[in-house]
Amino acid sequence: MPSVAASPSVLAAEEWAALADAHAARVERWTAPHRERRRRGETHPVLDFLFTYYSETPGRLGRWHPGPGTTLAPCPAGPPPHAAWRWYATGPDGSVRLDSEAFLAERGDTVRFVRQLLAATAGRPAFSGCFGLHEWAMVYRDTTTRHPVPLRLGRAGTDAVVEAHPIRCTHFDAFRFFTPPAVGLNRLRPTRESQVDLEQPGCLHAGMDLYKWAYKLSPATPGELVADCFELAVEIRELDMRASPYDLRAHGYEPVAIETPEGKAAYAAAQRGFARRGAELRERLMDVCDQLTGTP
Repeated sequence: MPSVAASPSVLAAEEWAALADAHAARVERWTAPHRERRRRGETHPVLDFLFTYYSETPGRLGRWHPGPGTTLAPCPAGPPPHAAWRWYATGPDGSVRLDSEAFLAERGDTVRFVRQLLAATAGRPAFSGCFGLHEWAMVYRDTTTRHPVPLRLGRAGTDAVVEAHPIRCTHFDAFRFFTPPAVGLNRLRPTRESQVDLEQPGCLHAGMDLYKWAYKLSPATPGELVADCFELAVEIRELDMRASPYDLRAHGYEPVAIETPEGKAAYAAAQRGFARRGAELRERLMDVCDQLTGTP
């Protein structure tokens, strides 16, 4: 995919309308089933995470944004819908562009933090030996589970897997959900303050969080980049839960049995693939930050 800097300076009405329609159709694959489940009062142990843990709403996710430096020409019916959205400026001719200066004035701290975190993460080697044990540590020696789904190996079997493996979780937002007995088993003590120092590109949660940073930078993030990050997050989430202690076969997910050599190999291979894809998305997000701050 091209970087933000490769975007055209002006998009004709038919061009941006086609891009907006394509973006809406692309994410509708995920947002429509979620809305329908919510309407019926149903939950999904895997996919709801993308709309509950992450705070972006289906409606906002469906909005396409051009990104900084691109102007949307007016159409015969009037200015683009972006004219009514926050952080957009409308010109005398009805054209609309992102008001990068206003966005940076209000969200500059976020832009700078995201850029710092992404760059620090990109500068570290990817570690692929965690085998998703963070999910196991979240139920270790506990009588309850985070999802209304049975444990694939039962309570004793689940605890035995945790006790048989070293745990090296670098991601605070996973570590903070460890059960008290599991906290002491982790080789690291991630905190919010140490996030920039510990985040590494092989971590599944760091890969999923690229979606969070994409929408945290919205509407400065081009719609195509948000959708790319979201789709990567969906795939990572599926692996995360397939490799978890939960038995999700009733929901159509075959387990990745990380307690076996075969399962470990499959998990690590998928993790390396996600790390490669995440590296490219991370660079594109850093490009957005640099365009906003004027960094060459």
